[in-house]
Amino acid sequence: MKKTIILASNNEHKLVELREKLRPFGIEVLSQREAGYDIEVDETGTTFEANAELKAEAIFRLSHTPTIADDSGLMVDAIGGQPGVYSHRFAGPNATDDDRINKLLGLLQDTPDEQRTARFRTAICYIDETGQKHIFEGTCEGTIGHEKKGENGFGFDPVFVYEGRTFAERTREEKNKVSHRGRAIGKFIEYIEELNKEAIR
Repeated sequence: MKKTIILASNNEHKLVELREKLRPFGIEVLSQREAGYDIEVDETGTTFEANAELKAEAIFRLSHTPTIADDSGLMVDAIGGQPGVYSHRFAGPNATDDDRINKLLGLLQDTPDEQRTARFRTAICYIDETGQKHIFEGTCEGTIGHEKKGENGFGFDPVFVYEGRTFAERTREEKNKVSHRGRAIGKFIEYIEELNKEAIR
């Protein structure tokens, strides 16, 4: 019998990545809308972990089905770790990616290169069929560029520089290998692999 996990999101990028990673284990991934739960969860947590838990818990309570959720954000050292958990709301409730990038670049306008250090962080919360929570984290260190570069990705990807290129200058596959979310998902996959090994012992 095929196992199903609900992703507490309707984000197509996240859905595609998870499906690719979990397909070899015979696990089907449904977006929350596909599972019939088209709700909006208030992200009132003050940490990435707390927000991931809030989203996973909301869908698990409704579905009683294994659920996974993540919360991610950009932390820039020169502005005290902002935007952090407020990355999506950084430039206001109806802001576009360009609005958020422009605000960030404005704040860093006079910041020299050596002080433009930043990192993307992801926390994943997986709630299994018993209701137990498991947290997986991933971080990617980089710097903030002075202008947008690249056509791929989303969010702050065009200004987040990792090893000489922005995330937006990389293919989806290249980005997923090194990204914060990719690393967190990698830890989740290791957990699933271990469960499978135990099941056949």
